[in-house]
Amino acid sequence: MHRYDDPKFRFGYDKIMEMTETCRQWGKWGPDDEWGTINYIGDEERKEAAKLVKKGQVFSLALNFDDQGPQRGLFGGRWNPIHTMLATGTDAVQGTQVVPGKEYPNQYADDAVSLPLQCGTQWDALGHVFNQGKMWNGYDATLVTSSGASKNAIHKMRDRMVGRGILLDIARWAGVDSLDDGMAIEADDLDQCAKDQNVEIKRGDFVIYRTGHMERCLAEEEWGGYAGGDAPGVSFHTCEWMKDREIAGICADTWGCEVIPNETDAVFQPWHWIVIPMIGITMGEIFYLKDLANDCAEDGIYEFMFIAPPLPITAGVGSPINPQAIK
Repeated sequence: MHRYDDPKFRFGYDKIMEMTETCRQWGKWGPDDEWGTINYIGDEERKEAAKLVKKGQVFSLALNFDDQGPQRGLFGGRWNPIHTMLATGTDAVQGTQVVPGKEYPNQYADDAVSLPLQCGTQWDALGHVFNQGKMWNGYDATLVTSSGASKNAIHKMRDRMVGRGILLDIARWAGVDSLDDGMAIEADDLDQCAKDQNVEIKRGDFVIYRTGHMERCLAEEEWGGYAGGDAPGVSFHTCEWMKDREIAGICADTWGCEVIPNETDAVFQPWHWIVIPMIGITMGEIFYLKDLANDCAEDGIYEFMFIAPPLPITAGVGSPINPQAIK
């Protein structure tokens, strides 16, 4: 691992363009593909993932969706979920839920929620990030309009996000409760952590890594800059690792997966520029990993069946999720 400002790892825009070409996988699954690396998972991989269920224990990897979430307006104008009751038990008791033509009033509760699709535990769709005006598989960025994404939208993944998941507990492996903000995880760290945990990274895996950042914020009862501010995360220099390992998805307990501040002054979130539109990896963020990590440390098993379907929001470029790890 290294700090984001270590001169040895700093780079400019030319490096981003070099990695753009090195990691480009457009056309690998045909000119019309909108699944990207999720193509690595087929029926056989899902059947093998189901065999990993031994205890029947289920871990939710989601934060609750409420007004206590991590959003502080630091990026994209995102806000925490606003939950509004449309009908309540008080309405029912007071007899106000009159149904025309019925002798007695109805009795029910109903509600609504307003939220940005990426305000909490969520998937970044392949239409979420562009590189030089292009998204995954070479589709033009202008295909994402005010009406949504006509290509690479999240609803295309409605039945795809099931497979083998593995946890790389980087924080525990490094001997800390949480990595410091601005600490960059290197490819060798990912490999060594997997080796020391005795878990193999396989083609088609959902690789989930824990930095401890979310738990630090929860323990302090203060989100601070969690959503959009400084954070530990993977180095930009892991891009080729993400491609070469042929993983299906990458997920983390941070807001943006990659280290912030970034290792460059050229652009914001350069790792995103490569991993989503060039490699075609669907990315999961703001994952709650404490309970799963503790169980993995206790039984020494860091692989599990992973199920995390998005809401099939037509033309969406992200989706809130409640990911499940089943052991």
